[in-house]
Amino acid sequence: MGMSCARKPYPSDVSDEEWSLVVPYLTLMTQTAPQRDHAMRELFNALRYVIRYGIAWRAMPNDFPPWAAVYQQSQRWLGAGCFETLAQDLRALLRLAAGRPEEPTAAIIDSRTLRSIPESGIRAGYDGAKRKRGSKVHMAVDTLGHLLDLHVTSADVGDRAAVRRLAADIQDATGDSVKLAYVDQGYTGKAAADAAAAEGIALHVVKLPEAKRGFVLLPRRWVVERSFAWATRCRRLVPRVIHNVG
Repeated sequence: MGMSCARKPYPSDVSDEEWSLVVPYLTLMTQTAPQRDHAMRELFNALRYVIRYGIAWRAMPNDFPPWAAVYQQSQRWLGAGCFETLAQDLRALLRLAAGRPEEPTAAIIDSRTLRSIPESGIRAGYDGAKRKRGSKVHMAVDTLGHLLDLHVTSADVGDRAAVRRLAADIQDATGDSVKLAYVDQGYTGKAAADAAAAEGIALHVVKLPEAKRGFVLLPRRWVVERSFAWATRCRRLVPRVIHNVG
């Protein structure tokens, strides 16, 4: 399919090749449905623009569909689990292309605290270790850095407390294939180990060298840090993670 309108393209627009991959996951009703007022590709392009450039919904450029239509369709896609299914299938495809089994046997878990803004509301909490008030992103990736699971809490939720849900979601996404998870020293302790073990996952703590001097590339652990860095290419994900109509 080509562009569905005559506007000039933005760098964030989906390519024809990308669109052919994602459109089956986004189609929730037929193209001829009477309630379809805007081209689905343009709604998706508008969502990509919001995420890539970090704008408020109401700041949507006028050559896209109205911001309310984009927001409402985005909520439908989220509610239907479209993006989760797409991420899981794409991860399996990329693993096979890299000569790996479709499902991983190892994962890397970590968290990152993002500063809050006034619209963060009750989600904002204080992370004493990072000395930040905001939200905390708990993420699990495979050894290639592809997403297995992600969920967001207030920043005062500790890493150990998030292990049980992460481990359960990892196994749900992979069909119980993961047996080992690499973590940093924030996940030490019997409670975290037992929570992971209940889902059939053994935690392996990767420690910093005792005589650390300067930057040290930690085995396995650098993979999840790279995945966090990939996310910072999308400006809406950099300062905070919120769900509002800003």
